Amino acid sequence: MQQDQDSKSVKRYTLLAATTAAFLAPFMGSAINLAVPSIGQQFNSGTLLLSWVVTSYLLASVAFLVPFGRLADIRGRKKIFTLGITVFSLASVLCGLAWSIEVLIICRAIQGVGSAMIFGTGMAMLTSVFPPQERGRVLGINGAVVYAGLTLGPVLGGALTHNIGWPSIFFLSALIGFAVLGLTLAKLKGEWLGAADESYDLRGAVLYTVGIIAFTYGISTVATSHWARYILGAGIIILIVFARHELKIPSPVLQLRLFRHNAVFSFSLLAALINYCATFAVGFILSLFLQVSLGYNSQVAGFILLAQPIIMALVSPSAGRLSDRIDPRLVASTGMGISTLGLFILIFINPQFPLMVVMLTLVLLGLGTALFASPNNNAVLSAVPKQFLGVASSTLGTARLTGQVISMALVTLILASSTGNVELSPAFSHLFIKAARISFIIFTILSCLGILASLARGKSNNQNQTSA
Repeated sequence: MQQDQDSKSVKRYTLLAATTAAFLAPFMGSAINLAVPSIGQQFNSGTLLLSWVVTSYLLASVAFLVPFGRLADIRGRKKIFTLGITVFSLASVLCGLAWSIEVLIICRAIQGVGSAMIFGTGMAMLTSVFPPQERGRVLGINGAVVYAGLTLGPVLGGALTHNIGWPSIFFLSALIGFAVLGLTLAKLKGEWLGAADESYDLRGAVLYTVGIIAFTYGISTVATSHWARYILGAGIIILIVFARHELKIPSPVLQLRLFRHNAVFSFSLLAALINYCATFAVGFILSLFLQVSLGYNSQVAGFILLAQPIIMALVSPSAGRLSDRIDPRLVASTGMGISTLGLFILIFINPQFPLMVVMLTLVLLGLGTALFASPNNNAVLSAVPKQFLGVASSTLGTARLTGQVISMALVTLILASSTGNVELSPAFSHLFIKAARISFIIFTILSCLGILASLARGKSNNQNQTSA
């Protein structure tokens, strides 16, 4: 009886710590979108430099997710999770104190490193503690908390920016982070080692990090830098060297053999990559559209953008439970189809676009994302043996963040081509609208490809029947 109570206690506190931490990144992401115009005004920054306030965080996150996920499997998932919460919280304080746009971008990158430590371990901790028959429900709850962060981000971010100032967003994130840190240190006792007897591939970790940074930076700056194509090429070469290295050693940082003869794992990751490519930058674009083109303040814009994450938070738990009973492939593919419809409607955006139509598209995108995310996560984590849960979780996070980086890179490229590095103002609204339309055309096409990838994965399987 005592053992059952202890097990329930571990589950409860692990769920609380992991889900609260999972709240932070989406909250920051959606909140910072509302703050971008204010940050630009304070630092007299143009659109291209402002996009790096978002992109620097994503680039750092995607570069360190897999190395820290593997390190967590070997050294302890709680240990890396705790370090990540600490780095994230301290970096949030520094972001709030930033005295220039350049300092803010650097501190956002450090925040991204902390985020990589958190999200490379959070889902792996949940999957380690909860048995397979409960994972869909738990991942659904985790997804709901993520979307709660997305829900509160526009509301609190807009209100805080309008009434107090954008630094307060970072200070609030730091406060939540330190609360999670206290809970973790006080209540979580296990480490959940998945591969304690294996060595850490430091050379592979360095090659991966450098290659990913070069690749994603090259993509993000190809429109504005002559050297970007060479950096992009170097990144591709380094990643090829990394892949060859990983296939030769017994304990790689990224188990590429997981992709071999595992269509569910491979195509689920591809679907996640494409989905976030197609949808992530929508919030950034619509935030600028509502404030620059339609003239709403950040607080009102935040309430309008609230429609999408509310639907995501409400539907996600049901979507998770549904994927326990129905093949996740079908649920996730349906979700991507609904998102595609929302993106298609946004192709026709203009200053006379009815606000109710904007709200409708946000509802469609919220419903589509909720139906896609939790079932897709369930499919990925159920498709690998339990000793690779940390790597699988990190690889999933990498696919998600790489998609987000590419999404922002596409928008940055299109903005650079359409508007140049002009300061945000209604005078250049027509140029922004042109860029927004082109972006939504590309996103719609990508989303259609994502549906095909989701359907191509085949019927899901379960390779980790027992809890770690």
